[in-house]
Amino acid sequence: MIITSINMHHFHFKGDNLYCEDCRVSDIAERVGTPVYVYSHKTLTDHFLKLKKAFRSVNPLISYSMKANANLAFVKSLVDCGAGLDIVSGGELYRAKKLRCDPKKIVYAGVGKTVREIKEAIQWGILLFNAESLAELEVIDRTARSLGRKVDVSLRVNPDVDVKTHKYVTTGKKGTKFGLDFCTARVIFARQRDFPNLRLNGVHVHIGSQILTYSPFVRAFRRLLDFVRLLERDGHKIRFIDLGGGLGIIYGKERPQTAREFARRVLPLLRRFKSARYRIIFEPGRFIAGNSGIFVTKVIYVKKANAKNFVIVDGGMNDLVRPALYGSYHEVVPLRRTRGRKILADVVGPVCESGDFFALDRMLIEPKAGDYISFFGAGAYGFSMSSNYNARPRAAEVMVKGKSFEIVRRRESYNDLVRGERIPGFLKKK
Repeated sequence: MIITSINMHHFHFKGDNLYCEDCRVSDIAERVGTPVYVYSHKTLTDHFLKLKKAFRSVNPLISYSMKANANLAFVKSLVDCGAGLDIVSGGELYRAKKLRCDPKKIVYAGVGKTVREIKEAIQWGILLFNAESLAELEVIDRTARSLGRKVDVSLRVNPDVDVKTHKYVTTGKKGTKFGLDFCTARVIFARQRDFPNLRLNGVHVHIGSQILTYSPFVRAFRRLLDFVRLLERDGHKIRFIDLGGGLGIIYGKERPQTAREFARRVLPLLRRFKSARYRIIFEPGRFIAGNSGIFVTKVIYVKKANAKNFVIVDGGMNDLVRPALYGSYHEVVPLRRTRGRKILADVVGPVCESGDFFALDRMLIEPKAGDYISFFGAGAYGFSMSSNYNARPRAAEVMVKGKSFEIVRRRESYNDLVRGERIPGFLKKK
C-alpha cells in the first residue's frame, strides 16, 4: 500500500525502484549512507495546504506542531507556505528564531515552561501562551511584570473526551496531566484581576494524537464553545480559540478523515458560533509531517532460527523508537521490488534490547545482506524522538524536491557522541 486516496504522498515505484518525488531512493542511500530519513518536500507542503484550503472560510492560524519534526529545512518549508508554529520548549523557540518565523504566529504550549523559557518567549514577542495551571499563570504574570510587558494567555481546558487512541497520546481525558477542568478554569478566569500583566483572553483544547474519526473532535469542540459562551456571559472577552491538532494518518490499514471531511464536520460548529469574532488556531503535527518521510535502512544479516526468522538492519530503536514505545505499525517497503520466496520474519535492529524492533511477524520477500528496506510514515516523531542509546550516532536527514535532494542534517560522528563531555581532574592520572 504505497499510495492511498486519503493521505497522498510522493513515494512511489517507477518500474521496480522506489522513488521519492523524482529521485530514486536507492541513489540517496548509496550516496548518503544508512540509516537515513528521507523527506518529500511536496508531500509536506501539500498536507499543510490541504488543511489551509479546507478551513479557508475562517482564515485560521495553522501553527505546525514542531515536536513532530523540528528539522530547520522541514520547518522552513512550512513557514514559507504561511504556517505558524506551535512550540513546547525553549529549544523549539530557538529554532523558530533561527528561521525568523513571525513571532506573532507562534503559540507556546506545554505543562512545564521554565522561567527562562517564558522570559525568552515574552522578549521575542510571541502571539500567545497556552497555560495549563494556576501556578503557571502566576509565573507568567510575574515574569511579564519584571519585563514591563503585558501578554496574551489562553487557558487549556480538559474536556474529558475519550479518543480511543494509544494511552500515551491521549491528552483530553480526565486523569491526564494536561489542561484544567471547566470549573477550575472558570474560577481562574474570574480571578483575572489577580494577573495584571496578563490578558487572559483565550481557550485551548487538544485531546490527543492519531485520532481517526471526527466524533471526538466534535464533542470536544462543542464543549469548548459552550464554555466560551459561559465565559462571555460572565463578562470575559475571548479573542483566541485554539482547537489543537490530533488528526490521524495512514500507517497501515487506517482510514482517517481527510482535511476536507474534517472541515465539513467542524466548520458548521464555528459558523453557528459566529467565529469571525475570534482568532481560530489549529496545531497539526503528524497530519502534516507523518507521511512526508520514510526511514531507510540496510540489511546486515538474515538470521534463521527454529522459532523465527529475523531480518537485522543497521537502524535501531534509537533511530525510530515508535514501534518499541507505542507498539506502532510502519509499513516495510524494499527500495527495489524483487521476486522470490516469502518468509515470515521480524525486522529488528542491532540495539541490545528485545524491544529493538520495527516490524513483527511480517511476510516479506526474503531479503539478503546489503538490500535496502524502508519504513513508511516516519516523518513525524521519527528523528525528533531519536537518541544516542548504545552510543549510536544519530541518522542523517535528507530532503527531496523534484529531481534534487540535499542533506539537511549530517550524520553524527563518533566525535559528536562525546562532544561536551569531560573527564574530571580527580580521575586523571597524576
